[in-house]
Amino acid sequence: MKTSKIVLIGSGMVGSTFAYTVLLRGLVHELVIIDANRAKAEGDALDLNHGLMLAKPMKIYAGDYPDCRGADIIVITAGAAQRPGETRTDLMSRNVAIFDSIIKQVIQHNEDGILLIATNPVDILTQVALKLSGWPKSRVIGSGTLLDSSRFRYLIAERLRVDPRSVHGFIVGEHGDSEVPVWSSLNIAGVIPDAAANQSRWNLDERAKDLIYEETRGAAYKIIERKGSTYYAIALALARICEAILRDQHSVLAVSSYLENYHGVHDVCLGVPTIVGRNGVEEVLEIPLTEKEMALFLASAEKLKQFLKQIGF
Repeated sequence: MKTSKIVLIGSGMVGSTFAYTVLLRGLVHELVIIDANRAKAEGDALDLNHGLMLAKPMKIYAGDYPDCRGADIIVITAGAAQRPGETRTDLMSRNVAIFDSIIKQVIQHNEDGILLIATNPVDILTQVALKLSGWPKSRVIGSGTLLDSSRFRYLIAERLRVDPRSVHGFIVGEHGDSEVPVWSSLNIAGVIPDAAANQSRWNLDERAKDLIYEETRGAAYKIIERKGSTYYAIALALARICEAILRDQHSVLAVSSYLENYHGVHDVCLGVPTIVGRNGVEEVLEIPLTEKEMALFLASAEKLKQFLKQIGF
């Protein structure tokens, strides 16, 4: 049986929580943790190893870039945090420099793995990783709007008093302020809220939709204000993507994919429904959008293109 291996680059709150999630789910045979702070990576590896008796067998250790050899997935959560008074463009420029160093070292030791990017701004850095690595677009994926879609579905489920897993809908576009809720394809057990009668328990009026969208879009700010950063749900999102890849599940997930003529959008990575399997991006799905949703999606794409121009990509 082929063994599976994930390399995690960046052992901050997101990275270490992801590593813990990988252990709990028994996703791989081997997990390597790389961090600029070697002691932190070693501490995390040791802590995780102490739980192996209570989980599934796995080889977990702190490593370095040569350990990328043979990895199925290289997950990157490393990056700079925004400094007080620093512009987003300045932050992006610093993270591009960090990614330049990371990607150059990864590709020295791995030629056929999959890069999974979580560092923000994730859509921008997914495209940066794609261009720096020179890898096929199918093998460079960002976490995209998978987390946003999960938040969206949770909030709808809370409103309608159902299990979030029974809610089917997507947030598309940027993982950020210009993200777009696709209300037109939202359904609960096949019922489309827009088509439900006003008195139906499935109906969502415009005020309810606005509140759900604003809370979805502002979720990270709310969490950061209360505890400093978000890490549990994004770790679960990353683990879900890895599961789809490692187990060749052909799952439809809203990941950041490189778009070529997607509703007329070219040469930008954005969160859209994508079939994810053993080869990474198996197919990007062009879902129908209303005129309003299309305008918002195109605006989101244009916003990211302008940022890419500012940093020379």
